[in-house]
Amino acid sequence: MFGRWLRGEGPTEDLSGADALRTSIARELPGADAETVTVVTSMAGLLGAVAYADRHYSAEEEARVRIELGRVQGMTASGIDAICKVLREHIVELSTVQIPRYARALTELGDTDLRREVLRALIDLAAADQSISLAETNLLRQITKSLGLSQQDYVELQAPHRAHLDSLKND
Repeated sequence: MFGRWLRGEGPTEDLSGADALRTSIARELPGADAETVTVVTSMAGLLGAVAYADRHYSAEEEARVRIELGRVQGMTASGIDAICKVLREHIVELSTVQIPRYARALTELGDTDLRREVLRALIDLAAADQSISLAETNLLRQITKSLGLSQQDYVELQAPHRAHLDSLKND
């Protein structure tokens, strides 16, 4: 009964951030199987989460997101543009409620090497603006654990960016 009152004139394309991201990636990688789309969606979502961990999505961070997305086989420049647009529009949702879902998907579908490579990309992204904030460090450590990786994995992958850690800088 109430459904008739709530329906609009026609279907709307009001997707959640997670659905919009997955739809965008599936559209940009038309030959990819469902698992590949899930892995790329999870990686892109986590990139967005780390980029926004300090509540600022900088131009340097988006440039790094573009580099990482460019490493995906079959990804085009227009595809990267479309995905980055979705990330900008839904960054708050993707950087909060979706993190566990993305990490779980990567743990279920990816081997250790893939998960370490994703973590490396996330750390490189956090360092893109020459500063790794405490919020970014905390999120990266949480993601490390959620990906089934060790803190030693995190320390090894973060070592090249040690000078960018805000907690070690002298003000």
